[in-house]
Amino acid sequence: MNHVREAIHCDAAHRMGYTGRGIGVAVLDTGIYLHEDFEHRMAAFVDIVHRRRDTYDDNGHGTHISGIIGGCGGASDGMYMGIAPECHIIMLKVLDKKGNGYASDVLAGLKWIRDNRERYGIRIVNISVGSFSKKGMTENSVLVRGVNAAWDDGLVVCVAAGNMGPGMNTITTPGISRKVITVGCSDDYKEVNVMGNRMIDYSGRGPTGACICKPEIIAPGAGIISCANEAGQYLAKSGTSMSTPLVSGAIALLLQKYPYMTNRDVKLMLRERAVDLGLPINQQGWGMLDVERLLM
Repeated sequence: MNHVREAIHCDAAHRMGYTGRGIGVAVLDTGIYLHEDFEHRMAAFVDIVHRRRDTYDDNGHGTHISGIIGGCGGASDGMYMGIAPECHIIMLKVLDKKGNGYASDVLAGLKWIRDNRERYGIRIVNISVGSFSKKGMTENSVLVRGVNAAWDDGLVVCVAAGNMGPGMNTITTPGISRKVITVGCSDDYKEVNVMGNRMIDYSGRGPTGACICKPEIIAPGAGIISCANEAGQYLAKSGTSMSTPLVSGAIALLLQKYPYMTNRDVKLMLRERAVDLGLPINQQGWGMLDVERLLM
């Protein structure tokens, strides 16, 4: 995270006093371990999978994602601090210990977020999961309708582009939604290990089946070190799952600065302030996330 913060010019925003304070970020994932880096900023935990009341993460993915968004870096002397270290996290466990899940559980999580967004100050939804099947790759799929409903309620929804690239039409569902902010990986030229597989050029690319350019924006995703589901520990993970919370965290900083921005305003600002890397539009979208430019 120290190198990532440098790459996307995040520390400049922290020096300006933007830390995500007061902004709620809901995460749909595998759960969360109460790592020291979350301090007392876990606002809610809802277990859609097993209906347990206690906070847990039997996979580690959700804890890692949450650390990228809002870890304070306390157990690493600030080295692995997240993008919005004073935001509060709302975790919806919708995936099991293997990282698998059902569309119905994701939809239940989205409904809970929509019903409770005002109670917990939820402004952003991070979805670092996706499904890739030709049968479900239309904008009429239940997952796309679910994220669209959250967007229509005024939530900023950030979704991973998936790791099925580099071919065309490889954005995973629900990232194919034309409303949400779909996030790809800016450094997928680096070979990484994802779920035991060596991968390169894996970031999902558009256009979608409906000829929508995707992703909207890209951010680093290779070898990101963040919170592990063990006391005081960190680990590295790779993929567009890691790129997405960088954008979610950056938006938390933006909404702290401009609390009355709509999700449409946020999307337009990301487009205006992204850095063009000169890559094909269906690989980079508008370009690379730059937090300092976003907040200038």
